[in-house]
Amino acid sequence: MGATVAELVRAVEAADSKGAMVVAVHHLAAAQDVAAIPTLITVLGYNNPGAAVAAVDGLVALGQDAVPALLEQIDGYNYGARAWAIRAVALIGDPRALPVLLETAKGDFALSVRRAAARGLGTIDWAKLPTDQAPSSQQEVLDVLIGAAQDPEWVVRYAAMAALEGLAKALAEPETQKPPILVCLQQAFHHDETPAVQARACKALEALGELVDAMN
Repeated sequence: MGATVAELVRAVEAADSKGAMVVAVHHLAAAQDVAAIPTLITVLGYNNPGAAVAAVDGLVALGQDAVPALLEQIDGYNYGARAWAIRAVALIGDPRALPVLLETAKGDFALSVRRAAARGLGTIDWAKLPTDQAPSSQQEVLDVLIGAAQDPEWVVRYAAMAALEGLAKALAEPETQKPPILVCLQQAFHHDETPAVQARACKALEALGELVDAMN
């Protein structure tokens, strides 16, 4: 018989080295039990990237059940924990995280966090949002991603290209919202200073069936 969640939590609390912490968090995450959520979120605030990655994996596996507690953490003062929490909610794709992802993609000072937020805007599960709310929310996302496509850091622009592809495939009003996406992708394809961003824009255009037009 395997360890209970309470025992796995105690193992995390008793870990006396960074390595032992990583192992203990992996075991707790593998339990995939909602009772583990508070401890997994606490781990995000430790100065232990390996344990934080394991905790994020566990929280993402729990999906929407973890979102309310993660959003509370994002409002906290521990910047490291906030950054990891944003990564987690971005990977989960729950629309309840839209306000924080939009705000973070627009202006967080850490490029890795802006990148995570921008990428997360392209993987929102729009089916979880009321149909009448989708067009306006998608327009907000589009506006922020067009801004992210001009970010000074190429990794954020790269994430924006991927997110624009994801958004284009999910649009509630493609006839009005898809053209600006294609224009943004085409501009990046032709003019971005970083080859990796140009390549990602090219991939997005190809996936959307627009590569031939972009090359004309």
